[in-house]
Amino acid sequence: MQIPYTTEARPDTGLYNAKLGIWLFLASEVMLFAGLFSSYILLRTGAVEWPHHVLPVGMATANTALLITSSMTMVMAWEALKTNNWSRHRACLGLTVALGVIFLLIKFVEYQEHIAAGELPSRNTFFALYYTLTAVHALHIVGGLVVMLYLLGPGAKLWAEQPVQFTNRVESTGLYWHFVDFVWILLFPLLYLL
Repeated sequence: MQIPYTTEARPDTGLYNAKLGIWLFLASEVMLFAGLFSSYILLRTGAVEWPHHVLPVGMATANTALLITSSMTMVMAWEALKTNNWSRHRACLGLTVALGVIFLLIKFVEYQEHIAAGELPSRNTFFALYYTLTAVHALHIVGGLVVMLYLLGPGAKLWAEQPVQFTNRVESTGLYWHFVDFVWILLFPLLYLL
């Protein structure tokens, strides 16, 4: 049986189907990252000695600013659709993609510096956790960028046919993007400041 796509809120949940689906998906993502964060905390508190490494706080601060800004531009892209401003939507969503790509480029430079210094996951527990947490997060950024590029490209034709459904897709993508940004806001102090 196929569940029909609805653009109206369901009476039993108060949400349209896609929004309910994204919230259920994000609940599973919370469990994934909770396991990763728990592993970090248990390994760090259980360690006799925890290696102290100075990570590039400047790069991480820049990345934090980029992701916070990208959350704002994502909301602006959704708001533009709600007011039927297609060109503003495309500009804001394009800016969100650009900020996400810049985040990944900075992360790539950071990885290159660590690799050049011999700071690989095999070096110690800290770097194993550092690479695991930041790489899983970076993969989530890539996933969000793929969806946004689809919405800017071939998926954009849905706006002409079903504007409410397209707006709902952008809203669901925004919820995912905000979640990924929130995860970074937790990772930043945990890895770079503590």
